[in-house]
Amino acid sequence: MDFTELEGVEGVRLVWNEWPSSRIEATRLVIPFGVMCTPLGPIPELPLLPYEPIFCKGCRGVLNPYCRYDTDAKIWVCQFCFQRNHFPASYHQISQQSLPRELFPTSGVVEYVLSHPLPGLGSSSGMYSPGRAAGAGGAIWPPAFLFVVDTCVTEEDLTGLRSALKQLMSLMPETALVGLISYGTNVQVHELGYADLAKTIVFRGDREVSTQQVHEFLGLTVKQLRGTGPSSIGLSGVGRFLSPVAECEFSLSTALDELQPNPFFKELGHRPKRATGAALSVAASLMEGCVPNIGSRIMLFVGGPATVGPGMIVETDLAKSIRTHQDLDNDRAPHYKKACKFYSQLAQRLVANSHVLDIFACSLDQVGLAEAKVAVDNTGGMIVMAETFDSEQFKKSLQRLFDRDADGLLKMVFNASVEVMTTREVKVCGAIGPCSSLQKKGASVSETEVGTGGTSAWKLCTLNNKTSLAFYFEVVNAHSNTIPSGTAFFIQFITQYQHGSGQMRLRVCTISRRWCDADHVQDLSANFDQETAAVVMARLAVFKTEHEEVFDIMRWLDRMLIRVAAKFGDYTKEDPQSFRLASNFSLYPQFMFHLRRSQFLQVFNNTPDESAFYRLMINREGVVGSLVMIQPTLFSYSFDGPPVPVLLDVSSIGPDRILLFDSYFFVVVHFGSTIAQWRKLGYHKDPQHENFRKLLEAPIEDAEALLSERNPLPRLVVCDQHGSQARFLLAKLNPSITHNSNQQGSEVIFTDDVSLQVFTEHLQRLAVQG
Repeated sequence: MDFTELEGVEGVRLVWNEWPSSRIEATRLVIPFGVMCTPLGPIPELPLLPYEPIFCKGCRGVLNPYCRYDTDAKIWVCQFCFQRNHFPASYHQISQQSLPRELFPTSGVVEYVLSHPLPGLGSSSGMYSPGRAAGAGGAIWPPAFLFVVDTCVTEEDLTGLRSALKQLMSLMPETALVGLISYGTNVQVHELGYADLAKTIVFRGDREVSTQQVHEFLGLTVKQLRGTGPSSIGLSGVGRFLSPVAECEFSLSTALDELQPNPFFKELGHRPKRATGAALSVAASLMEGCVPNIGSRIMLFVGGPATVGPGMIVETDLAKSIRTHQDLDNDRAPHYKKACKFYSQLAQRLVANSHVLDIFACSLDQVGLAEAKVAVDNTGGMIVMAETFDSEQFKKSLQRLFDRDADGLLKMVFNASVEVMTTREVKVCGAIGPCSSLQKKGASVSETEVGTGGTSAWKLCTLNNKTSLAFYFEVVNAHSNTIPSGTAFFIQFITQYQHGSGQMRLRVCTISRRWCDADHVQDLSANFDQETAAVVMARLAVFKTEHEEVFDIMRWLDRMLIRVAAKFGDYTKEDPQSFRLASNFSLYPQFMFHLRRSQFLQVFNNTPDESAFYRLMINREGVVGSLVMIQPTLFSYSFDGPPVPVLLDVSSIGPDRILLFDSYFFVVVHFGSTIAQWRKLGYHKDPQHENFRKLLEAPIEDAEALLSERNPLPRLVVCDQHGSQARFLLAKLNPSITHNSNQQGSEVIFTDDVSLQVFTEHLQRLAVQG
């Protein structure tokens, strides 16, 4: 079965594509029943229906091709709760020859254009209401973008940031609202509504100011905030602190030009007083006052660690170093827990108002991403790590966030909610991804919680067509309640969101899979997707890092792998040489080998900020992108022919070949020693060596193509064999040849790590012990 092809049709990938029909048998499969769902994944010829969906009056499931229906009696039966429902009067002409599009057999995924946000979808206490501050007639307000700019940087950095933000204004829709907050030791809110009279309101940065105080200082009174249209809040916040791009472009450009590096005196041997937390707290309060419940982004541009006020991670004294992983493990980071608590509270405020937090960290030092990660992750925001605000990595990543589709609309989506419906024998345990719980209880919610659990609906402040969530399910059917093998079960994903055009839309994805007799292990094995399994396990492992020791997580991964090998391997007991895995499982052990060595679990040589960034990224990528993060790809270029994939092994390095290595975060072009020498001698400039010139250009062009597909922009590293930059490649290769081995090769890795071969031999020996 081609699972990738199936994903292109349904937008989901399942670890197991047939499930055992009893709870006991399900637990014996070891690997959880995970589903990787890309709610807005590109589906070819996706039906866009210009009318409202039909909901079951019992469970609120949506009419779909798998429902039973009677066109004569005008009745349909929900496959989730078996409630009988009447078709509405508008369906009076329905017949077997004239079916509505949502009942076509090919309409497992359909999308509706809604006239207004649907009530009763998303939370048990009524509707989580996207855009409930919408204007009259249900019109959705345009998104707001609030720039929060750190001025404790050099003039060169500030110049680069000014340039990037001015370019960004040309990429925004003219109706989009934009605002500016700058901060250093104090926090300045810039009033953009009056071009002739520049005005800023200043808040102290060494303390947190309450939302009420911010509203009072800014003139956002309670009376003015009670309305629902532009006339009620436009006088106070919108128009003054947040203005349409078309109206405030000049005043915003002027305010940016007038920004100066933080003027407060910095003592010798001290860091600047940087009030990042206070600035974000004021920004959240401003957005709550001006655009409550309207999908918007707070975009933080930070150049160093927070040293004063809420969210501080280190003191100004340079004698006090910024926390390391070892400090966190040994509880020697005095500000860490307090900062994490501050950002957790900030995350709740942002999620409640559908506001997104993006962090653009351009610094050679840590800025506090480890603490702030929860606020970015819960709101679906973006983290970009670069060295300076003048770097291509920062500028291109920022611009790509504002990419537009073929119709010229922003690709970013706001105010989304995802709800899961299941048949009675299946319950949802939770989700792992850039989402937060909507606390919707119901019959389909499991008592076992995985990730963000205890609910069947989640909120996503923003997402795009690549954002993926991992959902975890359990089979709850009793062993005594026999279900015939081959009987279908169903799962439905209902995603409501605000499209780039301002329309509210509802995408409904209904999938069907079959129950399988647990005795038929061959059928289960044939329907196992090892790639999805690796990603689902990786997300679980990353989730565990938040409250468990990495050593314990590694032991857990090892135990799970041994159980999988023992369950699905073909072997003679106590004979490791006889061990074989079916093709559907053959790559799974090496995925686990590379996951154990990955930056998601190994923190050596990584700062807490870097680890937070890597872990955040794998929690939102789809199966293909996540697999590249876990087990990078390696291609070889030589005179022998077109580029070919080669083993991710040190033996793949050769003096006469060029390697293109892709780990998602880094793209490395590695020239073998002979190739590098010829290049230095300038052979590629000689017309007689045209083939050599093309050989040098091919991997660079392919690397650029990889860079163009991703956001944040990966770092491109071009290096020669034995050069210092080659470490980016060597660190990820299987160490089959080390300084301890007897083998000889063109390259040796100095490490005590075991190789994939040794890892596999150990696995075989443990698996056959029964």
